[in-house]
Amino acid sequence: MYVRVSTDGQVEGYSIDAQIELLKSYLKSKEIQDEDIKLYIDAGFSGKDLKRPKMDELIEDITNDLVKCVYVYKLDRISRSQKDTLYLIEEVFNKHEVGFVSIRESFDTTTPFGKAMIGILSVFAQLERETILERTRLGIYKRAEEGLWRGGGKVPFPYDYDKEKGILVPNHEDVKVFNKMVSLYLGGMSFIKIGEIVNMDESLVQRRILSKTNTGIVPYKDEEFEGQHEPVISKETYERILEVSKLRSRGRTQRRYLLSGKLYCGNCSAKYRYQKWGKRIICYCYSQQKSKPKFVKDHNCKNKRYESFQIEDVVLENLFSMSLDEKLFKDNYELAEVNVLEEYKNRVSNIDTQVENLLNFISSGIAVKETSEKIKKLQLEKGYLEKELKKIKGAEKRNKQSFNLLRDLKSTWDFMTFDERRTIIEHIIDRVVLYNNEIKIYYKIP
Repeated sequence: MYVRVSTDGQVEGYSIDAQIELLKSYLKSKEIQDEDIKLYIDAGFSGKDLKRPKMDELIEDITNDLVKCVYVYKLDRISRSQKDTLYLIEEVFNKHEVGFVSIRESFDTTTPFGKAMIGILSVFAQLERETILERTRLGIYKRAEEGLWRGGGKVPFPYDYDKEKGILVPNHEDVKVFNKMVSLYLGGMSFIKIGEIVNMDESLVQRRILSKTNTGIVPYKDEEFEGQHEPVISKETYERILEVSKLRSRGRTQRRYLLSGKLYCGNCSAKYRYQKWGKRIICYCYSQQKSKPKFVKDHNCKNKRYESFQIEDVVLENLFSMSLDEKLFKDNYELAEVNVLEEYKNRVSNIDTQVENLLNFISSGIAVKETSEKIKKLQLEKGYLEKELKKIKGAEKRNKQSFNLLRDLKSTWDFMTFDERRTIIEHIIDRVVLYNNEIKIYYKIP
């Protein structure tokens, strides 16, 4: 027997004693003995949800196969929520072959009529759920259409939410971090590396940098609406971010070699491919690669095979000799304006402060075990950061904060990582066309 009374139970007229008396009379008429009855009483608990101690105990006993049938005086004693009542009947009682009887409504799931009633209740509950969902969706759509933040879920970085106005408001501290992330990304740094600098997960960095909400847009499903919130990034910068993202995603499968995806045959227009040949790396036309017919343009193509270094040397010689001015690279190649060295130093300093505070907790005897574990994690992170600091200090010659370095690529090229070199190639070179005795380079920039 399950009985419940809320704080206003006496006013309802269903006191604990009254419910027990009525239930016992009913069970006696069914010839059920007292020793076979267990009583679960939730006194002073609302029926708005299932968070009640004796309800938890009842569910646990049911899952342990200790209950054959549950009896209540009235349906709302078990819950005032139709959704919760159906959940108990369908997902708890029925799954464990436990009957359910409410004597006031003559509701009995052990009978064919009672089972049919469950089906009817389920239909109406589903209709109610779908009606509420449709109403909610319509409300969200209307808010998005008006340029208000649609609500639901977390507020997007780097904004706060103004409840009174219903709009997003830039958080100035978070905006500084966001601008730092964008600068690093457009400067050629990967999401992983940016995450290490700003102390965020890689996927979080990617989602935040690529979010269109930053441009003042409120997206909803497949539609976009002009938001009432202030953009934290211009549409032009966002387009550059998307272009960089496209270039990098296309280049992920082509990263092993400097000019992968950029080489084309001057005879048949097929792409050239890199191929390891013992210790050598050669480049030849895909039309000569019979095992990949989809790349073949002309089966009779006899264009020259090149050593990879022959092509790369020509390209780099041209690249280094170009007169590169500041405006050119501002338009085509965004440089990081973030001092990475200082960022890592600040992170190490913050970790030292955290460790010092945690050591004070230990000396005071506060959560010694948990605090020690936290210190270990911080020290591991500090060790990694210090290694990164050494790398950066050892490569200070290629500090990319100055446009002067890109005016003279030759002096900095050897100090760049492969990914940085690939980023420059992707931004500057459109294609390299190979003929039998000539190599032509086509640039994306004037």
